[in-house]
Amino acid sequence: MDLHTVTAYDIAYSRADLALGPGDALVGGGTWLFSEPQPHLHRLVDLSGLGWDPITLGPDTVDISATCTIERLSWLSDRHDWASAPLFRQCAEALAASWKIWKRATVGGNICLSFPAGSMISLAVALEAEAVIWTPDGDERHLPVADFVTGVASNLLVAGEVLRSIRIPVEALHCRTAFRKIALSPLGRSGSVVIGRCDGNASFTLSVTAATTRPHVLRFARFPTARALSSALDELVPAEDFHTDAHGAADWRRAVTAVLAEEVRAELSAGEASEKEGRP
Repeated sequence: MDLHTVTAYDIAYSRADLALGPGDALVGGGTWLFSEPQPHLHRLVDLSGLGWDPITLGPDTVDISATCTIERLSWLSDRHDWASAPLFRQCAEALAASWKIWKRATVGGNICLSFPAGSMISLAVALEAEAVIWTPDGDERHLPVADFVTGVASNLLVAGEVLRSIRIPVEALHCRTAFRKIALSPLGRSGSVVIGRCDGNASFTLSVTAATTRPHVLRFARFPTARALSSALDELVPAEDFHTDAHGAADWRRAVTAVLAEEVRAELSAGEASEKEGRP
């Protein structure tokens, strides 16, 4: 879509170029920005000139830049040394987007939009990622992505801040995961995304996104029973946090989330039992 009110398009080459004024906005892939009118905008600042490496592998963390495309991210599912590798493509495919969008849409853009169905939020929350945020004073701050998103299209970025990357601990990448998604139509926007993770110490973590206005993470020291999981969902994910829009009613989202959560628990619990039987 043409943005007729935009009269300037600049490319950022340094951190100093990221200073924004009224009517300015940053551009990553632009797939949402150019999808509907933006009459309040007059200048766009393109992040592509900063040359951020899409993915940086470290000994303890994996940094995924805000400008990493969904397509590039999905390639991480081809790795065979990470038990959670399938999750990257599963979350990429949870987006209601074509392969053409995959080539332009960015991880940072999806997270900063902070829509409930943002599947990069689902990925980051499930893998304990933290947001690395550049602050206007030249410093940076870090916070869990689970805390970064505070509601529908709202987050903890303040004026002048830029999401630089998300940082995933390598430890989480070696954990087994299970993924479930449901939508009202086969290629529709996610109504609920539930991801479970089994850590090396046999603890169990469950994340709920898309169904709720903000991410929810449930943690258990050991695998819960079906009843214990159901009780925890009722207690820790308030009914009022499930939202209603064109892609699903709140009561439906709450009901299907409980079903998906039990499927995730059962899948990972069975895998844990099989591993124990195979140990000497």
